Amino acid sequence: MLRYEDISSKLMENQAFVELSIVIITTLLICGVMRILRQPIMIGYILSGILLSPNFFNLIHNSDGLSTFSEIGISFLLFIVGLGLNLKNIKEVGKTAFLAGLLQITITSLFYFGLTKIFGFNDVSSIYIALGLSFSSTIVIMKLLADKLTLETLPGKITVGILIIQDLAAMILLMIVSATSKGGDLTTAILQTLFTGSILVVVLMFMSIKLLPYITKKVARSQELLLLFSIGWCMALGSLFYLLNFSIEIGALLAGITLSFSPYRHEISSKMRPLRDFFIMLFFVLLGSQMIFTNLTSLILPILILSICVLLINPLIVIFLMGRLGYTKKTSFQAGINFCQVSEFSLILATLGFKVGHLDQNILSLLTIVGLITITGSTYFIMYSEKIYRQLSKFLSIFERKGKKIDQHKNFNDQEHEIVLIGYAKMGSALVESFKQLGKKFFIVDIDPQIIQELSAQSIDCLYGDISNAETFDEINFSKAKMVISTAKDLDTNLMLISKINKLNPQTIIIVLSHQVDEALRLYEQGANYVIMPYHLGSHHTSSLILEYNFDLAKFLVEKNSHINKLLIKKQLSHSKHI
Repeated sequence: MLRYEDISSKLMENQAFVELSIVIITTLLICGVMRILRQPIMIGYILSGILLSPNFFNLIHNSDGLSTFSEIGISFLLFIVGLGLNLKNIKEVGKTAFLAGLLQITITSLFYFGLTKIFGFNDVSSIYIALGLSFSSTIVIMKLLADKLTLETLPGKITVGILIIQDLAAMILLMIVSATSKGGDLTTAILQTLFTGSILVVVLMFMSIKLLPYITKKVARSQELLLLFSIGWCMALGSLFYLLNFSIEIGALLAGITLSFSPYRHEISSKMRPLRDFFIMLFFVLLGSQMIFTNLTSLILPILILSICVLLINPLIVIFLMGRLGYTKKTSFQAGINFCQVSEFSLILATLGFKVGHLDQNILSLLTIVGLITITGSTYFIMYSEKIYRQLSKFLSIFERKGKKIDQHKNFNDQEHEIVLIGYAKMGSALVESFKQLGKKFFIVDIDPQIIQELSAQSIDCLYGDISNAETFDEINFSKAKMVISTAKDLDTNLMLISKINKLNPQTIIIVLSHQVDEALRLYEQGANYVIMPYHLGSHHTSSLILEYNFDLAKFLVEKNSHINKLLIKKQLSHSKHI
């Protein structure tokens, strides 16, 4: 029989392993509850950290180990983001991101400096708070946009660009604080860092074009080697940049960008995602465990007001700036709402300020609590941005400039089209081939400006826009369309589309997409003539149906009834397995 002393001794021998086990099991239970309550899983991560912290059960003692794991998660996240970037995308939004990023930091910092002075904070504390609340969380935003599959949209690309500007500004601030604490020459330190950074970027870009394609071609012969090389390249560049006084995050991002030219980038990304998700979970658990809740009585009012301002004012500033730069209210809103939380760099900056004696514990606690509140709130804002936009759309017109907008791309005259395809990516090419074989006039709507530019170059009638936006919908002549196909993933968007098109022309054949059996049945119930289910029968099957049935509504109705019966059987089988 094991004695208490024996158990205690074993726990001490493998403390790191036991603590990690406790973290994972606790997070699993909390996230299970979040799943039942239909709450974002990220909230479960943070709550798990709070419960395991010294404020409650005090079960995390090896925070250094968790900190290392969380750093790996951040690196993997930014590495995968870098894989998805390319020079065309950066060039497309570079000017907007640069201007909006710099102006956003400037305006937001001035606003919060004035507000904190009203609260009675001294100048140094006000500067730290103002700068800290001006930066948004790269980790949170990237994770949520990746989950929503919106990183490749125009708002997603602009968001990534602004975040890069913010991270570079945060790095410079960290350098300034470090230099002042060591008594070194600030100007010399900054110039040396910029010079070193420029050389590194040039060398890496040369390697990405001349050397890395050859290496990846060799290692790709083995799936295990490809994964190992990807992890090694990410961590090697992260470590190199850290040793040269840059951040690990910038190194990991550049590691991904250098491999973004590789034909194996999608395979690398898919292999790295499970690792990213695991280590990122530990980052948010650690963040929750570091929350400080003591001696906050005098700070309750500033915390509440500052949290509300970050959730509301920060997005409004970005929306205003993008409107002034000539974007539509939809694009401005979808980009702006992403910036409604405090950055992890802000917490690092505040911690460094505390260590060098610029700040006291209260200011560090204030920024940490505001970070927790805004990260929690922003999770809901970003996840439900489409629904929020629909409610606020009519009030957002004040942010738009008059005249043609930068993001209003189109290549068509106001002529009638027999087929309207909403969403070209992934499924579109197979469907378009069937349209061409039938000799039908078709029209494409997509939210990716890069796709629209490519289609325009092929002289294909197309329009950039979000079909859930009433203005985009009104610009398309649906009344004469004989068939409308939507590959949009959002259920509400497809339900809205079905309702409006049936009112305009009940004879129109409506084909929509769904990944869920229950959602597919609901779409059929509301009037869809056929539902594409990629995991069952995807775009190639749909293309064959279009070629075979043409515009024969009766045949599509027969196919609809057959598909509904199959889905009901599948649903019944699924239920029986869980009984």
